[in-house]
Amino acid sequence: MIFNRTNNSKFQTEHTPRKIFKEPPLSLHYLKWTFRRHIFLMEAIIKEKISADHLLYVSLKYTKTCDVIINLLSRWKNMIEQGTDRLVAKAKKDKKWKQVPEAPLAKLIQLKQIYAKVPEVMDALELYELFRDINKLEKVRENEFRKGVNLKVTFKGKVININLNQLKDYAATLERFISYIK
Repeated sequence: MIFNRTNNSKFQTEHTPRKIFKEPPLSLHYLKWTFRRHIFLMEAIIKEKISADHLLYVSLKYTKTCDVIINLLSRWKNMIEQGTDRLVAKAKKDKKWKQVPEAPLAKLIQLKQIYAKVPEVMDALELYELFRDINKLEKVRENEFRKGVNLKVTFKGKVININLNQLKDYAATLERFISYIK
């Protein structure tokens, strides 16, 4: 838009026609960069998984505190976020992705629409909603420093007990999610 000043001190606008750009052909450099980016994303996901597994199978075994559970859920949240970035890249490649703001909720809604028929992705995205809000939710700590450590969380009006068995179920769900995005 170009602004012109006239004699009577008012601004008038002239509309310039938009230029339509064609996408350049994919270069070898771009393809290599994209391949490296996908490998980097997968490496980051695996590093987060290794850290989360250590929290689950070592730290939680010896400390049995709800703080370790919260840190574990935070690691899993980061891992799912990185996995969703990989899913977005795949959807863009398949030309299924519509441009949305970088807001996590908008990305989550669109991913749920695209991958509605894939149970591995849907289960992980549902867990992500819980993990994303874990710090804001009302929490009750039970049996800390004991074998039956339990974190009660109120999420969407329901009380969810997060104990060792539930954490192992979450770990299995996330393992299936990682296997899918590989």
